[in-house]
Amino acid sequence: MNDNITEINKDTFWELIQSAKETCGQDMDAMMDFLKDRLVSMGPEQAQNFHDILHAYEDLADKFGLWDAAEVMKEYGCSDDGFIDFRAWLIAQGRDVYLSALADPDSLAEVIPYGDCCFETLSYVGDYAYEQLTDKSAYDQTDQTRYETLLAELEQDIVYKGGIEFPREGPELKQYLPRLCAAHPGWDGKTRWNVQQKEMRDLIRAGKAYDQRQAPKKKHRNHGGEAR
Repeated sequence: MNDNITEINKDTFWELIQSAKETCGQDMDAMMDFLKDRLVSMGPEQAQNFHDILHAYEDLADKFGLWDAAEVMKEYGCSDDGFIDFRAWLIAQGRDVYLSALADPDSLAEVIPYGDCCFETLSYVGDYAYEQLTDKSAYDQTDQTRYETLLAELEQDIVYKGGIEFPREGPELKQYLPRLCAAHPGWDGKTRWNVQQKEMRDLIRAGKAYDQRQAPKKKHRNHGGEAR
């Protein structure tokens, strides 16, 4: 356990998450207490930094392809709020799991789900610590210009899987995330996108077109000739 962290930046953020994970395992209540106590001990500025970095990582993971993966892992669907809580849960798994999931959501086939893949209170831990120290909300203290700069900085470390920006329906999702779908036989094979919305229908069509372009092209043969 790293007890020497005195400043929260993108690297020490993940070090603190890893320390909490190693100390608390899958006990999310214990992880909350661990993180809050550490942040309170570091003071309001570091609690605010943690809050902003956590929410930036949540925003950077706001991709339809990851949302589809969350639905498969949860096996019964994933609401808007549920996806926020899933992204917090994903962050709690550590930097390697988080970055791997964005590089390829299918890598989540190797991650053991627990706690319904939701960690709602993790989103609030920086705010809880900040409020205890100042009687103010970290949400109200976030500087939007600084936050946009933070997003750009953190995004430099992320490689997104091609097509992660698109939602998919069941058959296409099984092709996009084959290992994850196979690892969760309890998933009913259906996604629950609101196809009554034109914007959603357009995104699904765009995803199908993207996947078709990525599919291996069949070779054609000339009569009596070799494949070309």
